[in-house]
Amino acid sequence: MPRIAEGDAAAYRALVDRHADRLLAFAERLVGDRASAEDVVQDAYLAVWRTAARWTPSAKVSTWLYRIARNAALDRLRRRRPSVDPETVTLIDPTDGPERGLSRRETASAVRRAIDALPERQRTAIVLVHYERRSGADAAEVLGVSVEALESLLSRGRRALRAALEGRRPDLVGGEP
Repeated sequence: MPRIAEGDAAAYRALVDRHADRLLAFAERLVGDRASAEDVVQDAYLAVWRTAARWTPSAKVSTWLYRIARNAALDRLRRRRPSVDPETVTLIDPTDGPERGLSRRETASAVRRAIDALPERQRTAIVLVHYERRSGADAAEVLGVSVEALESLLSRGRRALRAALEGRRPDLVGGEP
């Protein structure tokens, strides 16, 4: 980060190369579509370039990047509500019949809608911990809350998801619909 703050393009490129795929996946889960997520990541990396001097060694670079990307995603979501294309969030096993593939797409779409319906902080906590596999401490830092507050957000978010997806439980755990 100090090299980036000094304008070192090679250091910046290395940072982008190291984190771009994960940051894009994170942004896509927050905003709901790939094109918007690409814009979010581009905005985040532009912000990193401009504000690299503000980074402090006490913060992990990856956590700082997630926080910047989260803020960029929130800005984009405030301007519009995301649309979800179930085709982009579901991988279909080609050995499954068309009925099972349709059921999986419908389930994936229901999960995406349930996650999108969560309050922003709960949604971000769920995405960071369960999709991005960030530690509780990292996720709390991205959200700017204590680990205890993160646990509370996760608990409320999980409860809301369970309630929203109650009728789909067999689909979610591999049983028959």
